[in-house]
Amino acid sequence: MQARENRRVVLAARPKGEPRAEDFRLETVALPSPGEGQVSLRTIYLSLDPYMRGRMNAGPSYAAPVEVGEVMEGGTVSQVLESRAPALTPGDIVLGQTGWQEYAVAAARALRKLDAARAPISTALGVLGMPGLTAYTGLLNIGQPKPGETVVVAAAAGAVGSVVGQIAKIKGCRVVGIAGGRQKCDYVANELGFDACVDRHQTPFPRELKAACPQGVDVYFESAGGRVFNAVLPLLNPFARVPVCGLIAQYNVAQLERGIDRTPLLMGAILTRRLRFQGFIVTDFAAQAEDFARDMTQWLDEGKVRYREDVVEGLENAAPAFQGLLQGRNFGKLIVRLAPDPTKL
Repeated sequence: MQARENRRVVLAARPKGEPRAEDFRLETVALPSPGEGQVSLRTIYLSLDPYMRGRMNAGPSYAAPVEVGEVMEGGTVSQVLESRAPALTPGDIVLGQTGWQEYAVAAARALRKLDAARAPISTALGVLGMPGLTAYTGLLNIGQPKPGETVVVAAAAGAVGSVVGQIAKIKGCRVVGIAGGRQKCDYVANELGFDACVDRHQTPFPRELKAACPQGVDVYFESAGGRVFNAVLPLLNPFARVPVCGLIAQYNVAQLERGIDRTPLLMGAILTRRLRFQGFIVTDFAAQAEDFARDMTQWLDEGKVRYREDVVEGLENAAPAFQGLLQGRNFGKLIVRLAPDPTKL
């Protein structure tokens, strides 16, 4: 195959605070032919996720940062164009981590073949992918929900939170979501089946959250931080569990804000109420991927879990969409479509 022209988005500069348009660069380069054991790919869907903001920073973390000038990291669903690996043939649909680009060359061993007959291929980036696995493993391993308990979910209309709440309902819990805006709250309560949803944008938000949790909170699935966490903390019951998978309210903070030091309050609550806080990364529970796939596929087939996708068209719109994600403007799992979905033609 002749070298293909490839558009890609690279990290142009490390953000200070909120990412700006100048922190990304859209460029065109030649795509080489695949080598032995490799395939060339055309990206169909690109996943945008909050964790990417952390990858834009230098310094130690649980994963290496994206270097300036490198392609922005991201999960992708792609179609094989050319293969020099026996396990994959042209036309196959695969899940990979090839980043913000229209085409890629990747090792076949780093890809997973998808079955379009099993579920829409875009779900491999959402409810049947990393966000769904995050929800499943974090809630069941750390949250350990029990029938009759109250589970509160931050970002309840998002890719992770929406799944957390629905699994908690399956497990017999009372579930209260927190979302940004009336439309999202209506979706969470009326379509996803949460028992209640509180709008974090409303002025009496802490009071409304307390009213929605008359028996306190036994499990709080944390992905927000900030004022949302401040409203939940006083409501945590003795022995409450708090899985922490993200802190999106803090991702764009360039320096510590001035104000009251809440550390003594938090530590006092952890001690006296014997609270369990545990941060986790989805790869901590990679061994449970098969259990997740089995259970989630069954729940989807039975209509016990629903999902929503927020699809943006075109690679050139990836950076603005990512900026909106960090501000809570997306509604559902945020995906960029880079090419027509061949399974829907």
